[in-house]
Amino acid sequence: MSIDAAKAKELSNIPAGVNAASGHDKINWVISYMPILNAIKKEFETTKPFAGMRIATSIHLEAKTAYLTTVLKAGGAEVYATGCNPLSTQDDVAAALVEEGIVVHAHHGATDAVYKQDLIDTLACHPHVMIDDGGDLTSLLHGECRDFGDCLIGGCEETTTGIHRLYSRVKAGLLDFPMIDVNDADCKHLFDNRYGTGQSTLDGIMNSTNLIIAGKTVVVAGYGWCGRGLAMRAKGMGALVIVTEIDPIKAIEAVMDGFQVMPMAQAAPLGDLFVTLTGCCDVIRREHMEVMKDGVLLANSGHFDVEINKNDLQDLAVEVWERKPNIRGYRMKDGRILNLLADGRLVNLAAGNGHPAEIMDMSFAIQALSLEYMAKNGKNLAHDVIPVPVEIDRRVAAIKLASLGTGVDVLSKEQTDYMNAVV
Repeated sequence: MSIDAAKAKELSNIPAGVNAASGHDKINWVISYMPILNAIKKEFETTKPFAGMRIATSIHLEAKTAYLTTVLKAGGAEVYATGCNPLSTQDDVAAALVEEGIVVHAHHGATDAVYKQDLIDTLACHPHVMIDDGGDLTSLLHGECRDFGDCLIGGCEETTTGIHRLYSRVKAGLLDFPMIDVNDADCKHLFDNRYGTGQSTLDGIMNSTNLIIAGKTVVVAGYGWCGRGLAMRAKGMGALVIVTEIDPIKAIEAVMDGFQVMPMAQAAPLGDLFVTLTGCCDVIRREHMEVMKDGVLLANSGHFDVEINKNDLQDLAVEVWERKPNIRGYRMKDGRILNLLADGRLVNLAAGNGHPAEIMDMSFAIQALSLEYMAKNGKNLAHDVIPVPVEIDRRVAAIKLASLGTGVDVLSKEQTDYMNAVV
C-alpha cells in the first residue's frame, strides 16, 4: 500500500521549515512539458505494476526527478528517494515530495558522511527494485548494506559513470543482481547526454558567471555523447572549441566535426573555459593548472567531483575564497586566479536546474518502463548489465513523436517482404 503524506513526513529526513509550496510549483511546471511521463502515469494508475513493492531511488533530486517518483507511486509502489549528489538536491522539491507521500532522505549541501547516511536510510526500506544514478546504491548493496538487498529483484542505472562501475563488477564476477543499462538506450544517450548536457552545462556556467561564451576558447575534455553535445552548443554560441580525448576514433570524429583536437597539456595554456565530461579522474591536474591563463573557468559535467583535481588546486593556491555563489577563486603564487565552478561537481545541476524537462521526459520514461520490465521479469534475468528492451525504446520514441505532432512512415507488406528477403 502506498504511503500517505503523514507517514512519509514521519519517515523522512529533510530540513525543517522549507517552503514546499515552491517545490510544488516547480514540479507542476515540468509536468506541463513531460507528455510521455503523463501518458505512462495514466497507464500506471490503472495497471499498478508496482503494487506491493518498495522502490528506492538515488537520482538528482529536483523537479523532473520528483515527477518520476510520483509516477512510480501511481503504479502502486512505496517510494523512498534520495539524491545522488549533495549539491543537486533542491530542498523545496524534497519537501513537496514528502507531501505527495514519498519518503525522502536528502538535503542540499549535505556533507559526505550525511550524504552516505541518506543513501543507507533509503536502502533500509529493503527495496524490491531501485533506480541508481552513478552507482552509489549498488555499491552499498554489495558492501555494508548487503542485508538490505534481501528483497531486491534488480534495478536500473541512469548514467555513464554508473554503467562503467557496473561493467567493472560484471568483469570481476561481483554483481549480485541484474541492472538495466538505461544510459545506453537510444532515447536516453542520443538526447539526454547530447542535447540535455550541451544546453544545461552552459546554462549552469552562464548562470554562475554572467559571462559570454562567444569569443572564448572552450576546452571540452571528452568527446562521448555529453562532450559532443557541449562542443556543438559552445560552437553554436560563438566559441572556439578545442577537444581533448584518449580515444583516437572519437578524436577523428571531433576533427571531422570541425573542432581542434590536442592533448590537455597543449590545450591548458589556450583555454578560457574548461569543462570535463569524461567519467575519469585527474583530467585537469597540477601541470595543467600551472600554465593556465589568469581568470580561467574550470567546470565539471561528469558525475563525480574527481575530474578536476581539487587537491592540486588547493596545494597550488596561496589564497582561496568564495568570489560569488558557486565560484571559488584560487590565487596562484604568480597572481593568476583560477576559478572553480560548483566545487567541481556537476555544474549543470549544482549551479543550474539540470536538463530541460522535455529531454528528461524521454529519459525518465525509459526509466519508468524499464523498472516495470525489471519488476515483472527480473527474477528470470542473469546477474548482468541488461540492455533496455528495444520495444521500450521505440515506444518512448513513438509517444515523443506524437507529442510533437509528427510521425513516421510505415513499411508496406511488399516493403517488409523485400527487407526480409534472403538473397
